[in-house]
Amino acid sequence: MVEQEVFVRNRNAKVMTLAVMGALVAGGAWGQAKTPKPGLVVLSKDENRLQIVDPKTLQIVGSAPTGLVPHEVAVSADGTLAVTTNYGAHLNGTTLTVIDLQEMKDVQEVKLDKINGPHGIAFWEGKFYFTAEGSDGFDPCRQSCATVSSYDPATKRVDWTIPTGQARTHMILFAHGKKEFYLANIESGTISAVDFSGGAANSTFIRVGKAPEGMDLSPDGKELWAANGGDGTVSVIDTASNKVVATMDVGTKRSNRLKFTPDGKLALISDLGAGELVIVDAGTRKVVKRLKLGKNCAGILVEPGGARAFVAVSGEDKVAVVDLKTLAVTTTFAVGKDPDGMAWRM
Repeated sequence: MVEQEVFVRNRNAKVMTLAVMGALVAGGAWGQAKTPKPGLVVLSKDENRLQIVDPKTLQIVGSAPTGLVPHEVAVSADGTLAVTTNYGAHLNGTTLTVIDLQEMKDVQEVKLDKINGPHGIAFWEGKFYFTAEGSDGFDPCRQSCATVSSYDPATKRVDWTIPTGQARTHMILFAHGKKEFYLANIESGTISAVDFSGGAANSTFIRVGKAPEGMDLSPDGKELWAANGGDGTVSVIDTASNKVVATMDVGTKRSNRLKFTPDGKLALISDLGAGELVIVDAGTRKVVKRLKLGKNCAGILVEPGGARAFVAVSGEDKVAVVDLKTLAVTTTFAVGKDPDGMAWRM
């Protein structure tokens, strides 16, 4: 078990861009604008910022600085805190940023000891669990390896870290109602099913396609779909047996994220290489539509009610809004440079 140093960030060390300053003036002074619930949380990687967008007006109503090149974000169940994983450039990020979403200010920066390249993150039972793609001599790794850790906002410390035993562990996803999570291991070509109901973490490594990255559980929890960015396929895993039961060729050039709609009828896959959102009928397991959105389609977030999906088009500094009934783009909006990771503030 490893505990990490936590220190308070000097916000003045960050320089606010003119675009963000303008948005804050429009929405009110920093910390005075009312942040909405639900609210759309979006990361701007090139600006090292977290933004809150009103999902009704699609206007930025709050903003706060993060660490270097934030890739993913998770929000606490009560909507008070967000934690960003600051991946850095070329895997050299070594921090998390903790942000008060009510006051829209960063309240802590967590310096990670011997861990670098934090990426996937999820909130579960009071803690934030996150992956990191590398480490520097973390025992028992004895060499560079990926890890998964938990940050406890009550103690303000990283209180648990273990090696994943796989290469380039990227994303993390918790099972429905179970003390179990899944990890996407890009370079190993596996999905890890990690059960820690007995205290110790017991991992099952499931061989899938090449370079799995995006993944999601069906709403009933019976299947996990993994989008394989290296070969244009999706692996369907039966969660009861932890075995691949089907492989679909969805023709993506580089799959990035995969999300089910709340009713389980559709799966949405962002294709970084083609600049498309690929829409799959989950029942027939066939592609029903490809929406051309623009350069570098990345993060996907489905509205809780299932009416809309938000897709970050990182290469064009915008987020596309997709109507999930008509399967058409209704609008786009700007939200800083290189948007990617998103989450809901509920």
